[in-house]
Amino acid sequence: MARPRNDNFLRALLRQPTDHTPIWMMRQAGRYLPEYRALRRRAGGFLDLCRNPALACEVTLQPLARYDLDAAIIFSDILTVPDAMGLGLYFSEGEGPRFERPLREERDILRLTVPDPYDRLRYVTDAIAQVRRALGDRVPLIGFAGSPYTLACYMVEGASGSDYRHIKTLLYARPDLLHHLLAVTSEAVTACLNAQIEAGAQALMLFDTWGGSLSTAAYRAFSLAYLQRIIAGLKCEQKDGRVPVIVFTKGGGLWLEDIAACGCDAVSLDWTIDLGEARRRVGDKVALQGNLDPNVLFAPPAVVAAEAIKVLDCYGAGHTGHVFNLGHGISQYTPPENIAVLVETVHAYRRKPLLSENKAGNPAGNPAGHPEMA
Repeated sequence: MARPRNDNFLRALLRQPTDHTPIWMMRQAGRYLPEYRALRRRAGGFLDLCRNPALACEVTLQPLARYDLDAAIIFSDILTVPDAMGLGLYFSEGEGPRFERPLREERDILRLTVPDPYDRLRYVTDAIAQVRRALGDRVPLIGFAGSPYTLACYMVEGASGSDYRHIKTLLYARPDLLHHLLAVTSEAVTACLNAQIEAGAQALMLFDTWGGSLSTAAYRAFSLAYLQRIIAGLKCEQKDGRVPVIVFTKGGGLWLEDIAACGCDAVSLDWTIDLGEARRRVGDKVALQGNLDPNVLFAPPAVVAAEAIKVLDCYGAGHTGHVFNLGHGISQYTPPENIAVLVETVHAYRRKPLLSENKAGNPAGNPAGHPEMA
């Protein structure tokens, strides 16, 4: 399939010139939209949506029908990988994800195997293929997976919202066992992401949501090392260009330089780090994604616009390599109209029209004619 007509998102991830700052949002396809809630009620539940490629395709496209976003992200869940490994994922009303068979015994950890992504996770790759066809090369499609450490947190604790007691006990008491769990999970994630590339994903994101709960030494040994292993195993060089990889460690600003050196193309940042300072720290090694506090979206529209401009100004004019995003996922209570304000503000600020729009004769998207594009 051809490169998307709007490829600003991919260009920014590769630190190439763009005509505007591209924007997409973590959890942009989901429960803050009334049309999503209606579809979920009809489907029967969250997992029913995830496991039905046609419905997952519909959910993925819902926010693009409302907003002029620069990328789509496949509707799925990071826990589909451990579910495919046999842990029995289910969702309890008001309690979030849970596993029927959490990993608490050595024999269960040693019994883990890497699932075939074309069998146990076929519904994810089928959904990606359907979305690519439906998009018609309008914008890029992002595939994703959880980091091995974050997945291990859920797999060992058995649920979300924990105090990390079980996973950290394993980490300090039996580091050998945790390394085995992370190694198998890394293989599974690598296979899953390569299958997503083959199905049509044009960028990938690794969500290391709980990596920030670790000490510096533990983060490097039990999270970052496995992120690096996965990235090294990805088939990112494709005939239509590179498939860029984004890494997001929530609370990981302390280790920004380490993350930037792990082989990724971009680092996604939460709202606790100054974006301009982050850019100065990494130089031209990677692109940066972020980093508006999601709670800004509860403020009046004028405040949403002003705070978005603060983020853009913080990154600075005249620098390539910025993808606007939130510092974490959108809350389910976010007013949908404020998303429109955010997207319009980001797109309009310091926008530079493509030369083709100015009838200069250069094809749209050709940076050779755009030395001054931001």
